[in-house]
Amino acid sequence: MHIEFRHLRTIKAIHEAGGLARAAEQLHITQSALSHQIKGLEDQAGVELFARRSKPLKLSAAGQRLLRLAERILPEIEALEEEFKGLRAGKTGRLHIAIECHACFEWLFPVLEHFRKAWPDVDVDIRPGLAFDALPALQKEEVDVVISSDPEDLPGVEFVPLFDYAPVFVASSQHPLAQKAFVEAEDFRGETLITYPVERSRLDVFSQLLSPAKVEPAHVRQVELTAVILLLVASNRGVAVLPDWVVREVKYHSDYVTRPITEGGLTRRLYAAVRSEDASKPFVAHFIRLARTEPLKLQRS
Repeated sequence: MHIEFRHLRTIKAIHEAGGLARAAEQLHITQSALSHQIKGLEDQAGVELFARRSKPLKLSAAGQRLLRLAERILPEIEALEEEFKGLRAGKTGRLHIAIECHACFEWLFPVLEHFRKAWPDVDVDIRPGLAFDALPALQKEEVDVVISSDPEDLPGVEFVPLFDYAPVFVASSQHPLAQKAFVEAEDFRGETLITYPVERSRLDVFSQLLSPAKVEPAHVRQVELTAVILLLVASNRGVAVLPDWVVREVKYHSDYVTRPITEGGLTRRLYAAVRSEDASKPFVAHFIRLARTEPLKLQRS
């Protein structure tokens, strides 16, 4: 038996209209075409779907079974059509974000708070990109955006600049290095460096300063939470290097000092890596606009 969506719509329309004439009008077909469609369906089923002698026209037991099927399936089809319509209009979709930057949660959550209000029908998720290969996952469409400070030349992927930031040295106000106007690689040689639990190649302090200078701290202590890093630094248990958006609240706190890395300071840039075909989607473009502006408020505060 071959049942089409139009058959289900026909059964439902006749049941609700109580007759062929009104149902044909609702379905925008002739009464003759509707009768022919019902006859063909009954021939397939081998049973009558209507008790034709009743007025208004009523479904037989077999017709009732088909009606229940229509009432279950048609709303799902209509919902799917609306979803596809939203996709075509750019109102719905998926935005799964991978982060190759442990401290990015500090500015990403305010961005997503604004984003969800503007795009309530977009499915948003965040995955720590440090736990897997984020860029290959982007190419495989397993994620939709990768936040990274290390752009690569990848086919089908665009690295859209977001904003520049400065890695900043943070120490206790009682630490000897607090007396310096800026710190250099050699200053870390005898220190306990407190970092996020991330590969060295993904930490600015190593990739941009210590590794090129071939300097190794006395100890490296890995800590998951920014608040705990700052607590340890304030207790003079070590020093840290954090993005400037993280240290906005401690810059004027008497327990801490913040200093530039090298006399001229270090500057890094964050990017949003997206598939080229997705870059023009309205909600993706809006997310990128928010990611360019909201973090700057944290840096200036």
